[in-house]
Amino acid sequence: MTVGLVYHPVYLEHDTGHHPERASRLVEIKAALEREGLWPRLHHLSPCPATEAELLNVHSPEHIRWVEGHAQQGGGWVDMDTMLSTGSYRAALFAAGGAIVAAEAVLKGDVSQALALVRPPGHHATHDQAMGFCLFNNVAVAAHALLAGGTARRIFIFDFDAHHGNGTEAAFYADPRVFFFSVHQHPLYPGTGHADHMGDGEGRGTTINVPLPPECGDEELRQVCGLMAQAARRFRPDIMLVSAGYDGHWLDGISQLQLSVSGYAQMAETIKGVAAEVCEGKAVFLLEGGYHAAALAASVVATCRVLVGEEWVDPLGPPMPCIPPDISSLLHGLRHIHGLGEGG
Repeated sequence: MTVGLVYHPVYLEHDTGHHPERASRLVEIKAALEREGLWPRLHHLSPCPATEAELLNVHSPEHIRWVEGHAQQGGGWVDMDTMLSTGSYRAALFAAGGAIVAAEAVLKGDVSQALALVRPPGHHATHDQAMGFCLFNNVAVAAHALLAGGTARRIFIFDFDAHHGNGTEAAFYADPRVFFFSVHQHPLYPGTGHADHMGDGEGRGTTINVPLPPECGDEELRQVCGLMAQAARRFRPDIMLVSAGYDGHWLDGISQLQLSVSGYAQMAETIKGVAAEVCEGKAVFLLEGGYHAAALAASVVATCRVLVGEEWVDPLGPPMPCIPPDISSLLHGLRHIHGLGEGG
């Protein structure tokens, strides 16, 4: 089993200083993969910048020019959360392009699965707006490139970042070719991702949002993954694209979820298993959030070990015991409105 890896030093050129989404995130991940002996065992895929035509499938020409021009002028704050530097436009092009390279390599059979360590992240970026640390929507650009190129006709996107991927949802809300499944904390930025939002027009029924209350942990995530598996089995995609945000870890102060490295590894096992059932194992993990250095690195290492078929460990352990919320009624309601049975 060959697992692909997309990484490039250009991603460090998106210089955000001491911002939570900073270059040291990738430095820590790379160091951990090297320390664990995984880095040289992965099949390294060279990213290239996304073309303007590829970006235009998702973003307006005005948005693309704005990001380019703002970076050329030295960058600065876009809003209270998002910033650019002089290297941000180039890094963002390579992030979206790296997502495409990873997905195409998996579909062609060059690698079994792939892990794309790209930044800036992308799932909040909309048609005409950078927001939530995101400039271009990497997973949406990759999905559209596969559809436009005819290499995939049906794509399942699973977003497990603690924050709802509003930009990705909007990109495919009326598109029956792409199923968007998001599990996220609610309430939390950006305030979208309600359970009754399920798509529109021909795409009605191809969006499932699972808004978890704070304090949910590994067991609740396991239950959600059962619902995700049901949806993916029914949809039968050609590939699964995963917006992999690790900011729900109990050490990550940006959310109030209580997930552990073990929970993320078990979720990766579920995704890998479902992909084996429905699309010959074709799955791509694209990095989104995750802002506690040790938790992020350990979670990515565990995910990587799952992909290469090795045992994983949780060096950080579980959170302090608490009584988690009961999400059974939430999941029952989602199964009802989407016509999915109660089985996992």
